[in-house]
Amino acid sequence: MSTNFRAANPDASALDGTGMKVAIVCGRFNDLITNRLLDGALEALSGLGVADDDRLVAWVPGAFEIPLASKTLALTGRYDAVLALGAVIRGDTAHFDFVAGECARGIQDAQLETGVPIVFGVLTTENVDQAMERSSDTHNVGAEGARTAVEMADLLHRFRRGD
Repeated sequence: MSTNFRAANPDASALDGTGMKVAIVCGRFNDLITNRLLDGALEALSGLGVADDDRLVAWVPGAFEIPLASKTLALTGRYDAVLALGAVIRGDTAHFDFVAGECARGIQDAQLETGVPIVFGVLTTENVDQAMERSSDTHNVGAEGARTAVEMADLLHRFRRGD
């Protein structure tokens, strides 16, 4: 039997995004869900001290377009992190497999190529109910992604300073 333990960040309460610049790339497709993810992300960034003027929200047509926009924003050098938000919900065709997989691969490639954290906040669910659950007030992947973006940006800044 396999058990999955979630590792708690001992410094989670100490996360501070003050002065950080974060871009959010959000897919319009399934906007019932992506708007909820975006709301969660923006609220979390505010709570972490990321000022409104230090955030950019860029909308793209769907999840497939997220990696290119994310990489382009990362390459500007203006952002400490990019948060990619989208929702791909399985349907009756293989479309889900192509879009979800290529979106994930593209985001991973973009962050490795740019050295800027690009956080994967793209839901890949079996149905709308699962997507609604993961974009709710009690479990919001957008909010989780915002915290991850600040944590990773801080970590990479410390690595680069030699802390």
